[in-house]
Amino acid sequence: MIAERGLLTLLAAALACCSCTRSHPKGSSEPAVLPPSQAASPSHDEIAEPIFQAGLEEGWKDLGWCPRSTAPGGPAQLHFANWGGWILAKPGLAWQSLGDLRFRMKLPAGEGDFLELRVESSTATSFPRIKIGPQHRSGIADGWLDIRVHVDELDPDNAPFDRVILRAFREIDDEVTLIDGVAFTKSSAESSSRLDPARYTATAQPAKMTISCDAKATPISPLIYGIGYLPLNDDSASQWALGATARRWGGNSSSRYNWEISAWNLDADWFFENKDTPSYAKFLSADASHGMASAVTIPMLGWVAKDTTSVSFPISSFGAQGKTDPYNKEAGDGIAPGGGKLTPGPATRSSVAAPPEWVKRWVASIVAADAASGTRRVREYILDNEPMLWTQTHRDVRTEPLGYDELLDRTIQYGTAIRQADPQAVIAGPAEWGWTGYLYSGRDGAAGYTLRPDRRAHDDQPLVEWYLRKLREHEQQTGVRVLDVFDLHFYPQAENVYGGRPTDSKTADLRLRSTRALWDPTYVDESWIKEAVRLLPRMKEWVEKNYPGRGISLGEWNFGGEDHVTGALATAEALGRFAQYGVTSAFYWTHPPDRSPSIQGFVAYRNFDGKGARFLDWYVPATSPAGASLFASRDESGRHLVVVAINMSSEQVVAANIDLGTCGPVASYAAYSYVRGRSGFLPWPASAVRPGGLDQVLPPWSITVLDVQLARPMTGSLGH
Repeated sequence: MIAERGLLTLLAAALACCSCTRSHPKGSSEPAVLPPSQAASPSHDEIAEPIFQAGLEEGWKDLGWCPRSTAPGGPAQLHFANWGGWILAKPGLAWQSLGDLRFRMKLPAGEGDFLELRVESSTATSFPRIKIGPQHRSGIADGWLDIRVHVDELDPDNAPFDRVILRAFREIDDEVTLIDGVAFTKSSAESSSRLDPARYTATAQPAKMTISCDAKATPISPLIYGIGYLPLNDDSASQWALGATARRWGGNSSSRYNWEISAWNLDADWFFENKDTPSYAKFLSADASHGMASAVTIPMLGWVAKDTTSVSFPISSFGAQGKTDPYNKEAGDGIAPGGGKLTPGPATRSSVAAPPEWVKRWVASIVAADAASGTRRVREYILDNEPMLWTQTHRDVRTEPLGYDELLDRTIQYGTAIRQADPQAVIAGPAEWGWTGYLYSGRDGAAGYTLRPDRRAHDDQPLVEWYLRKLREHEQQTGVRVLDVFDLHFYPQAENVYGGRPTDSKTADLRLRSTRALWDPTYVDESWIKEAVRLLPRMKEWVEKNYPGRGISLGEWNFGGEDHVTGALATAEALGRFAQYGVTSAFYWTHPPDRSPSIQGFVAYRNFDGKGARFLDWYVPATSPAGASLFASRDESGRHLVVVAINMSSEQVVAANIDLGTCGPVASYAAYSYVRGRSGFLPWPASAVRPGGLDQVLPPWSITVLDVQLARPMTGSLGH
């Protein structure tokens, strides 16, 4: 089936075979055409933008590709056979003030639903395809139908558009469809604030879901709702409004942070410049004042910024370079004008040594400050940041790729320094960046992963498996534990999912599928990886096999799409999987922007009613069909359930039939939904409480939270 954007590129060919006044194909029947005055009108809405009323309105263009007649004085006569379509466009349309789309339609005799409607624009924004169904129509007279499509269905993301497209979504006979009175109503406060279940129920497809309240519930770590930290957006109010539970001091520059002068090097991210930064002490105090735990990245690279002004590739020493900091003409990017990396000078040009003893003093100062205040602020110390990328991010001070043995040696040295300064510390590592960093060393990458000489020299074991096993042996031999939490980073690698900004439907759907890399053994990653990642169960298996008792953490993660509804859905899906798989901690990088859709992924678990209601502390097993997810939690009393349901489909309404037979009778429940295009969660009318369960409508691309009170405690136990 040809996408509408592609159809526009075929416009010239389409117009060559059909015109605005073309005759009807041979053999087609001519229906009796009612004058507009005889076709009953819809209810009297205030019209904001008339489009077609017995002819095109001023400023509108007919760009359709179907055989049709739009001669003035009567309704449009359209042949939608052979996947025909009609495009009505107005460049510069004032879309912000528009409400619902209304029109009258008379179908060919004997035809049922076949018409699909959407708005479109020349931007990359994805608009939903809406199949006109019973929820959109009402009868008028003489077979005419009044069609009304809500503005939230047409433009759920409140994005600009400049055309309306009607097309057949299935093959039909070559007969005439009459359409007239096409117009947008005026936007109203009521239209923009209501959540109307009637818009969805008529087309909902049933889906069986189950919550197993008789099964053992497992604890949910509060640290899975963590976020990252960047000084540049540290004052953003949204990070405190998310309901996040922890912040991570991390990122590339944290590998070069000098706690004694509160400076770091901005590495390859920004011209290898030393800069001052708000101190770690300010970071810890801000977290404490907002009731958040802290995780702190400890430099293990061995070099940190020596001051707040030096640069690693000064123009005065290296000459002209590929790029220069526009705000500091002395700072080059370390790339020769014709390409190729410049050989760096001595590390001391920008940095000072930071051995384990230096780290030990830092941790000791944190412990002393905590002892004075009576509060433990740092819940995790993280051993550096993405060490297998050091020769890229910090190539000014690190020119040789890291190998298996050196990673282990640095982990033991720096981990021991932390343990000596803080015997109660929780230490996490190796904070590797992604798939190849889990499996190979930097030395393997430099030689080629097919050759993988470093891995072959270490029993051909994946890097992190070998790492865990050796740290277990170290603890057995010395009695010193230098790793408590197995920490990796995860970003989807499929094109444009995280790093790009496209919001087309293909990328949006790929983003949602990419979340399956966290858990699904049947999902083959749709990127260069081309394997089943199943990261969370894989991490648990690596731990169980090589170093039992370690927690698991995602020190950085993000599925992109922060300005799109699928960013919210992917975030909610990830948080649910973290609860399901018993993740110790997880830190979104960095935090969802103010007023972005992705914020709602956190709100679903941390403040879905706007009054502090949240996902509870114990995870209850739940099942759902493909295309939807169900995550359930309970309190210790066993009388309270909070359930998060996610509909991943952009078009299909889901009628969730939730089996609560093992939970006992429902005393009461409330529902809240975040639906594409809304600014946040709104109360959703409870669909039905029935013996043994609930029935709940899940709109397309939505997150719905059910807050359930049970009549008696559930029977399942609490455990680990």
